[in-house]
Amino acid sequence: MKKAIHIISVSVLCIVVIVSVYLFFTRSSQPSVEDSAEVTEVQKLTTRNLDKNYPETPREVVKFYSRIICAYYGENYTDEELFLLGDQALELFDEKLLENNPRDSYFESLKAEIEEYRADGRTILSWGVSKSSDITYDELNGNDYAYVNATYFLHSNTMSNYAKQTYELRRDAQGRWKILAFYKTNKEESDE
Repeated sequence: MKKAIHIISVSVLCIVVIVSVYLFFTRSSQPSVEDSAEVTEVQKLTTRNLDKNYPETPREVVKFYSRIICAYYGENYTDEELFLLGDQALELFDEKLLENNPRDSYFESLKAEIEEYRADGRTILSWGVSKSSDITYDELNGNDYAYVNATYFLHSNTMSNYAKQTYELRRDAQGRWKILAFYKTNKEESDE
């Protein structure tokens, strides 16, 4: 009799373990409604908390800014999302660049530039940022500077071209690299 009770107990325990394992794997492998919703690039950019997750290197700052630029000209978004994108870009700017680009005038010129891009059928097909080993660093008057090159492959209704841009970044008091200036360094055009 003891042997039968022992066999039944072990059998029940095995069944409970098998059912538990089965439920664990079937429930965890089913995507939830939140998982199945696609997150757009604009949402990824606008929801990044830069206070807690600021890019650590000059290269990473330029990469994040380049993603924002591509979203400006190539993604679909609401007016509210455009302002959120722009605010993320402004978070990457050095205080001197912010002085020259007050928020209202920044958005005014940004909207005009986006309209111009779209009217010309221009898009940024791809982009790249220089390797970490190609970044130039400098120190002047107690400030740390970094110079990062980026290349953007642009396409429009009439032509394709590369726009090469240099970003000058300065480390702020919190140790964060901020964009101080950016300028075109070379532009090679090619007709289609």
